[in-house]
Amino acid sequence: MSKLKIMVLDDEPIVCKRLKPALEKQGYEVDTFTQSSDAMSKIKDVNYDIIITDLKMKGIDGMQLLAEAKQRSPKTEVIVITGFATMETAKESFNKGVFDFIAKPFKLSEIQEAVTRAEAKIRG
Repeated sequence: MSKLKIMVLDDEPIVCKRLKPALEKQGYEVDTFTQSSDAMSKIKDVNYDIIITDLKMKGIDGMQLLAEAKQRSPKTEVIVITGFATMETAKESFNKGVFDFIAKPFKLSEIQEAVTRAEAKIRG
């Protein structure tokens, strides 16, 4: 079974630093980005199975990235992590096809569980 490819995009480097080793330990291939523009150009070349993204960032926000990723690869599951969690942003995310919505500060286990559920859905 091939490794799932995960993109982590968060403008806080600490989030990328925490998630990469944790997810690699679970057997995933992980690319991390702190610049949304870099992530955006990467999804033009690589089809990620799962994208974990912050919502509020300089430049391109998580919603724009989500729309682009889904357009290129409708099967991509997106997990949103945000420090600005409101019912409104959660609802907008789910309307756009987000798989899960996690508020910061999060526990590593919350992300790992969401990724495991997304993988189950992808592998169906």
